[in-house]
Amino acid sequence: MTRVWQVPAGVPPLAGQTLRIEGLERTLTDVVVRVHWRRGAETIALLKPLQNSLVLQPSAGNGAAVREYFGLGVTHIWGGYDHLLYLAGLMLLVRRPRAVLGVVTAFTVAHSLTLAASALGLVHLPPAPVEAAIALSILFLAVELARGARGEQGVAHRHPWSVAFLFGLLHGFGFVGALREVGLPDQAIATPLLLFNLGIEAGQIVFVAALMALGGLLLRSRPARVRGFLGLAPALMGALAAWWLFERIADLGSRT
Repeated sequence: MTRVWQVPAGVPPLAGQTLRIEGLERTLTDVVVRVHWRRGAETIALLKPLQNSLVLQPSAGNGAAVREYFGLGVTHIWGGYDHLLYLAGLMLLVRRPRAVLGVVTAFTVAHSLTLAASALGLVHLPPAPVEAAIALSILFLAVELARGARGEQGVAHRHPWSVAFLFGLLHGFGFVGALREVGLPDQAIATPLLLFNLGIEAGQIVFVAALMALGGLLLRSRPARVRGFLGLAPALMGALAAWWLFERIADLGSRT
């Protein structure tokens, strides 16, 4: 949703006044504010539920707002449980640290490409089918993990980097949803986009490192329980992915 106001000459000056979004604190919505000043300066800020006001100053610049996109990327990946579950599945698929680094890198490169292409308007896919396909990618990975537990070598075991890259392209279209919600400045798109992507990567690195550290710790202290959980993991992952898939297909049907 976009709202535009033009303030004519002769009214009290905007500089020094406070802009407030009433009711924003009761939502989960972020708001991008852009002020074009008469002499060419521009102020850009990102308002959030916990900070729903801004003192307008021509000299404020857009640096602070641009930096907000890094935090937006971090919070988006940590709140994207489907993306995190897919990452966890990739780690279960290969397990060795060097192989984990390889598949996570392939996933990162792929979703960075589609995130940039979609944010810049080069490619567009409707969000509802993308979300359903993301759930399907997790279900596919769960099936491959179950096959591996039975001693079978599926395509994901034979080509883990390719699978990570292929589905990473799909997940990139899911990441761009957060940018659509708050918008990107028409000018200087590159910096906010880069910082948003770096925020995603930072959050992703923290998640992977924490999961690996926790797994190593539990393997040393509770190896039997960890092996038991690893045996159940594909079923739990598949059940959750199937639930998301049916839910998103139903949502897709309600929108058509």
